[in-house]
Amino acid sequence: MPLALLGKNVPKHTAQSFVTQVIEPVLCRLTEIPFSAAAAQLLLGTALHESGGLKFRRQLGSGPARGLFQMEPATHNDLWKNFLAFKKPLAAEVEALLSAPGADKVAELETNDNYAAAMARVHYWRAPAALPKAGNTTGQATYWKRYYNTPLGKGTPKKYLDDYALHGGGAVTFRSSCP
Repeated sequence: MPLALLGKNVPKHTAQSFVTQVIEPVLCRLTEIPFSAAAAQLLLGTALHESGGLKFRRQLGSGPARGLFQMEPATHNDLWKNFLAFKKPLAAEVEALLSAPGADKVAELETNDNYAAAMARVHYWRAPAALPKAGNTTGQATYWKRYYNTPLGKGTPKKYLDDYALHGGGAVTFRSSCP
């Protein structure tokens, strides 16, 4: 399945289409990280919550976060400097998702959902604890708060869960492996 590169004319995704057209194909391309339905579900929950239901690509107000995963440039750059720089095969897989060689990686967070999904997965892969199991949305909400939003962030696991339900996360089906 070809990966969907999103630009200025960004199609509206449903939760299901975002999983089947972006998240799962990206996870299957990242062969250096084992595929799991739990990772796909966590990425969907992150995007549904952070972007207000796959709606906002820039942080509301004047914040720096970008893309449907609302990754801040400082976090993005830290992942490249202090993690991907030491994981060359994984770094190459992530770079292969850029819209063009040498593309502005921070700008791609906002315009290239494949790249943004890969960076969100790398962010979680770097976390020291194992992912909660697929179907454990409460555990995933807590994991998101601890490792993505961080204890200093304004988000709450309750709001994550509310957004997951409100924006259709509970109706999504996930594949169990890559084709």
